[in-house]
Amino acid sequence: MQISGSSAIVVGGAGGLGEATVRRLHSAGAKVVIADLADDKGKELENELGARYVRTDATNTDDVQAALAEAESLGPLRISVDAHGGPASGGRLIGKDGTPLDLDGFKATIDVYLTGVFNVMRLAAAAIARQEPVDGARGVIINTASIAAYEGQIGQLPYAAAKGGVVGMTLVAARDLSPLGIRVVTIAPGTFLTPAYGKAGDQLEAYWGPQVPFPKRMGRPAEYATFVQSIVESDYLNGEVIRLDGALRFPPK
Repeated sequence: MQISGSSAIVVGGAGGLGEATVRRLHSAGAKVVIADLADDKGKELENELGARYVRTDATNTDDVQAALAEAESLGPLRISVDAHGGPASGGRLIGKDGTPLDLDGFKATIDVYLTGVFNVMRLAAAAIARQEPVDGARGVIINTASIAAYEGQIGQLPYAAAKGGVVGMTLVAARDLSPLGIRVVTIAPGTFLTPAYGKAGDQLEAYWGPQVPFPKRMGRPAEYATFVQSIVESDYLNGEVIRLDGALRFPPK
């Protein structure tokens, strides 16, 4: 599928993985909508790249529809990438004092990391389905899970459950959308060093780097973005969850 001449939406487009993806798709010739809640960074990218920033809560239907409408106004919408983040609760299922893990925190994490992805995917699919097909293809939806979906660490139960849900939706969504010529692929990143960590990034690199089999470092957002481009351009890649982790497997803690 050709990126140049298409429009794209990147949910979480002002964050580390999202920003790198916005830059990559923009450089490849796409008209990009940055959908995020980080107004300052979103507007900074908008001014720098000539992209469009739309304030967007992934769990809010009206917000997502507005961002998608903006993308459709720029050209045929063929690419949806969801890399949004947000707060996540944690803790052991039963605390040392015998208290069970908080239900409201679990629900909130599922809402952000699973329901939000579902909301973006269903609405993006409807928008992409309105586009004219090219050689039978209309577009691609790329979601972001985590290797925590497979090896969630101690205290990560809500996050692991949400990311496991994203993994579980991938093949079903690809099958659902196949008659429309829309592909669905999920990336499951390992440990990635993003600007949000600031000075703490050095400490994280020192901790995680030696644990990655090869290369012995954390991932870089540009590597995620390069992979997004490869997925978009690889028409036969569909219904798959692909780990991007340097062969890392999370230890229990």
